[in-house]
Amino acid sequence: MNNKSSRRGFIRKSMAATLAAPFAFSFEEANLSAQTAPAGGPAAPTPGAKATCPTGKIGKVTMSRLICGGNLISGYAHSRDLIYVSKLLKAYFTPEKIMETWAICEEHGVNTMIFNPHDPNAVNTLKLYRQRGGKIQYVAQLDPNPNDLSRNIKEAADAGAVGALLVGNYGDAWTRENKVDLIGRFVALVKEHGMIAGVAGHELRTIMAVEKAGIEPDFYMKTLHSENYWSKRRPDQNKEVIDNYSVDNYWCLDPGAVVRYMQEVNRPWIAYKVLAAGAIHPNVGFKYAFESGADFCLVGMFDFQVAENVAIAARVIQAAKNRDRAWMA
Repeated sequence: MNNKSSRRGFIRKSMAATLAAPFAFSFEEANLSAQTAPAGGPAAPTPGAKATCPTGKIGKVTMSRLICGGNLISGYAHSRDLIYVSKLLKAYFTPEKIMETWAICEEHGVNTMIFNPHDPNAVNTLKLYRQRGGKIQYVAQLDPNPNDLSRNIKEAADAGAVGALLVGNYGDAWTRENKVDLIGRFVALVKEHGMIAGVAGHELRTIMAVEKAGIEPDFYMKTLHSENYWSKRRPDQNKEVIDNYSVDNYWCLDPGAVVRYMQEVNRPWIAYKVLAAGAIHPNVGFKYAFESGADFCLVGMFDFQVAENVAIAARVIQAAKNRDRAWMA
């Protein structure tokens, strides 16, 4: 009898624990939950509400101020020391799931995405999506051979890209190697192919060097996230003396310096890494980026994140319409 009672009690407790489990926050969930409604930040979107993403213009191209990143659909992610994330992403983002994600983006007014055309899965999926009536715009993120800059640019134009940008790794490397003239040639060739031309950089000196050289890209893409995130991530690191390229350079080493410098730059600015690979909630990341002067935010998004991201971005942009840096696009 005692054994049966004990067994029934154990089952009841187990069932109660199972039912309660979905409501228990993991460390990551608790961390993000704490950022959901920061002081002075926008309220969380109303369930069932549908927001449409505001737009801006770069050259002749009208673009949503929230741009869908392509790293996730290609299996790339800053996953810190986790070794299975790339396989997980590739398993999740089947061609059908990629097209579903793009369709949800378009439904919410996100009309532009960026990815690297070296990924044949993404390129072929885009062709299929176009055949099915999808209209999302494509900006190519390029890492060209310095001895043959035109080949990748032509491929992007032939694939229907409305724009092309030099990937940040190359922008940084060519700047450090005193090859800013290559960046100028890249920008000129992109424009010759009828596309808007951009230069990306993880390092602020990349943008500064391009401006100093008198090169005229249509837009910049520069990393930006709050200084609080950097200090929490590497409190022992003196960001002022980092000079050699490392994984740390993927992040924004001195957000304050970036914000101050971009105040004087009269070109559209797409901010990226604004959510630090999912470590910063959109309530915090979008607010900081748009209030600090970014004209657009590039964000990798899962299908289930699009609606919330657009709702938050729309509210933040509306609240930041009188920010210090004038909207450049």
